[in-house]
Amino acid sequence: MKFTPGKRLLSSGRPMRLFTIAVVILTTFTMCARQTNHYKITAPEAQLRVDFFLQEGKPYYTVVKDQQMVIDTSSLGYRFNDLPAMDKNFEVLEANTSSHEENWTQPWGEEKHITNHYNELKVQLKNPAEDLRLNLYFRVFNDGVGFRYEIPRHEAFQKAEIIEEKTAFNFTGDHPSWWIPGDPDSYEYLYNETPLSKIDSANTPVTFKRGQELYVSIHEAALTDYAGMRLRKSRAPRYGFTSDLVPWPDGIKVKAELPMRSPWRTIQIAETPGGLIESNMILNLNEPNKLDDISYVKPMKYVGIWWGMHIGLNTWKAGPRHGATTENTKKYIDFASTHNIQGLLVEGWNKGWESWLSGNNEQNYTEPYNDYDLEEIMRYAEEKGVKMIGHHETGGNIPMYEEQMEAAFQYLEDHNIHAVKTGYAGEMKPEGMHHHGQFMVNHYRQVVELAHRHQVMIDAHEPIKPTGIRRTYPNMMTREGIRGMEYNAWSKGNPPSHHTILPFTRLLAGPADYTPGIFDVLLEQQHNKRKKLVSKKELKNRVHTTVAKQLALFVVFYSPLQMASDLVENYEDHPAFRFIEQVPVDWETTRVLNGEIGKYVTIARKDRHSEEWYVGSVTNKKERSLTLPCNFLEAGEHYKAEIYRDGKNAHWKSKPTSYAIDTVDDLRKGSEIEVQLAPGGGTAIRIYPSD
Repeated sequence: MKFTPGKRLLSSGRPMRLFTIAVVILTTFTMCARQTNHYKITAPEAQLRVDFFLQEGKPYYTVVKDQQMVIDTSSLGYRFNDLPAMDKNFEVLEANTSSHEENWTQPWGEEKHITNHYNELKVQLKNPAEDLRLNLYFRVFNDGVGFRYEIPRHEAFQKAEIIEEKTAFNFTGDHPSWWIPGDPDSYEYLYNETPLSKIDSANTPVTFKRGQELYVSIHEAALTDYAGMRLRKSRAPRYGFTSDLVPWPDGIKVKAELPMRSPWRTIQIAETPGGLIESNMILNLNEPNKLDDISYVKPMKYVGIWWGMHIGLNTWKAGPRHGATTENTKKYIDFASTHNIQGLLVEGWNKGWESWLSGNNEQNYTEPYNDYDLEEIMRYAEEKGVKMIGHHETGGNIPMYEEQMEAAFQYLEDHNIHAVKTGYAGEMKPEGMHHHGQFMVNHYRQVVELAHRHQVMIDAHEPIKPTGIRRTYPNMMTREGIRGMEYNAWSKGNPPSHHTILPFTRLLAGPADYTPGIFDVLLEQQHNKRKKLVSKKELKNRVHTTVAKQLALFVVFYSPLQMASDLVENYEDHPAFRFIEQVPVDWETTRVLNGEIGKYVTIARKDRHSEEWYVGSVTNKKERSLTLPCNFLEAGEHYKAEIYRDGKNAHWKSKPTSYAIDTVDDLRKGSEIEVQLAPGGGTAIRIYPSD
């Protein structure tokens, strides 16, 4: 489609963002279905194309990349509980194309400056017999496609109850795929690597490899007042999926006030696995920051009274092994203050944990246990320059939490606490609700908005998946929604390959609070204490990595609130902890140096506040040698490097704590670093200017 020359300049004065410059070019065609039923829109660089067409009144689309069909003929539309279906008997009222280009700045993130460049096709459809209208928007970027539905307001009805979204994603073959089950309440699974045909139901993001050239990930963006989308295998065609929305207890998927806009359905496409990681398309499909003053939003590293509970040394509830005591908290504050760790999370500080452990959660978010002197702790933390992080565990009891939320966030504000970890570990109340349904999507958003009014950042656990909302609400910092570190404490754990799949799947959606940093990977220092407290089976639990890999994960797994998760006594006097002290959590630039899904990945990130670069490289169970090109460095500059690597004969299973620290004195743009990754191992590198 050719565009008429012309442009207009737009700007935004929102806090913490550079002025945005946008170019919008618009071409409009008004035509009836008898004239044409087929429309095409290409990406700015023209290598990616979306075709939209009506076939016997039914809407379909295809996606083509470099003359290769990525998504074959796939249906669109809705079925309702209270209205005629919007999936057939359509005519095209009008089609508009436009081009948009802007540059904007993240207040924090993996990439500081982001270009948002796409071409858009808007198609307005009408079913004359039923007097129904449906609008479709397709945005085509150089790295993928986003499309969404809009149901306009109608004189005869103002609401709609969706029972099926008929969006299809039909592939052309039985592609290799990486996926987790479509559980409506949890994303905490190990990823399956199977042919596409083996997927029955999957939570997004789901990643596919098409032939030898293309990598594709299906997800969604700007999930607002809608149900989370899963993918369900189609009856036909053989390699097809349809959108499967998480339902309300009565079976309705979405209860919408009109006009209604759906989330964007996203198809990220790259020629390399790393291209998926470097894509900013999901962020670009979200609205700009809509909050006012966000000066309280500050990325940070933190330690926590947390791991001791998972490995059985401490308890959340009060008692002889209570972790959240004044004495223990002061010990952690002292450690954080000494070692350049900005924050401290304390779980189990408030009354009510006995009820959570009994399965009938009734907590009090404004009343500490008697052995936790909050006033003294806040005084001591301020004296030491450490920020406290609050904790609200709901256990899934939403009415209980919503009744206390205003008081709970006011309590945080009154005590100068600007970050809170929320938790929803348990079955939902009201009964029949799901973590990923519309009811909970709206609840999670309510928490983010309330938190902002009290100047609090959110780290949500058992959450709805990220869909780029952090652009619109920058206090929505990070979330779980991932099978994280704690599984190593009380299950078979996470295998080494887990860390080489997550960057190409879950982490494509947004930051994850995986909580890396365990040095005592065999839990040996705890065994003497633990054996009287836990079963022999639990004593066999361990973390399935090397120590060097734990350091590398601070770079490979992005989170603006990043936890060093081990007991602080395991960090004391440990030379490798220096890397955790130095590694930032806020980046200017991210580059993927290499990677193969499920096998290995290397990511380089530049600090937003200095000229330093940090590199993390991890592998699966296979030992491998990699050559890392330093083309990301500034030309003409000289650098040094500190390399934290696996030691001699290191092995995730037999010798995981073996590591070494090397230095390189003269590194330049174009230099290469040779790294040797042990089985299940990794390498972490700090690169800094020689002067």
